[in-house]
Amino acid sequence: MSDAAVAGRGVYAISDAEFRLFQQLMFNEAGVTLAPSKKALVNGRLSRRLTVRDCPSFRAYYELLGQDAQEWQTAIDLLTTNETYFFREPRHFDYLREKLLPARAGGRPFRIWSAACSSGEEAYSIAMVMAETFGAEGWAVLGSDLNTQVLAKARSGHYGMARTEGIPRACLERYCLKGKGSQTGTFLVGRPLRERVEFRQINLNTTLPKIEPFDVIFLRNVMIYFSQETKAQIVRRVIGLLKPGGHFIIGHSESLNGITDGLEVVRPSIYRRPA
Repeated sequence: MSDAAVAGRGVYAISDAEFRLFQQLMFNEAGVTLAPSKKALVNGRLSRRLTVRDCPSFRAYYELLGQDAQEWQTAIDLLTTNETYFFREPRHFDYLREKLLPARAGGRPFRIWSAACSSGEEAYSIAMVMAETFGAEGWAVLGSDLNTQVLAKARSGHYGMARTEGIPRACLERYCLKGKGSQTGTFLVGRPLRERVEFRQINLNTTLPKIEPFDVIFLRNVMIYFSQETKAQIVRRVIGLLKPGGHFIIGHSESLNGITDGLEVVRPSIYRRPA
């Protein structure tokens, strides 16, 4: 029996050669580098799809992906790691609130892009800060991700109560609704705030759509999945949508060493595009 599958029991083991196929797929389509240590993750996350689609091996499933665009998206969704929470790395939100928003010039709405928003917590955190500063008008937030499943979660604005940790009490009371009855143990971002945040699927590893430029772009805690070359390409694409004088924010554990062309360092993890 092949090490690719245990027939009839829905138990699969991905071979090294099959894993390399999915490594190449993720790199080509998403710019994501799957380290050898991720072999078990790929095996675990895709095994159920092999059963559902009646594929005898990971190679057969890989071949199916080339024929089925919907299944391709399902596989990408399953292999895209998403970990986030409200007001993650709070110093960035403090800087936004205390330094960037008060300096806002009049005229056009202040625009912020959460460029790897996952299930929406970062985008809604930004929106809460904007609403606290500007009220209901004069700002816009875009959240984007490659993963369609987490984008559906983001649009719903519905989370478990454990996710409230980190949300300032005033924002929690003003912008969120506590679930009752069958929704006990959950909360919902209120409709007025949800309607101010747009979510859309954007692949940072391809030509970006034509969008009005942004005052601030958050691209945090995602570049660790990219090679240095891919990271440089993505940063160049993304900052092309940053207004002159705008700010680019990455995760505290990340670095733009060697790829900061066109950006000035403001402080660790915060950069500015010269005016």
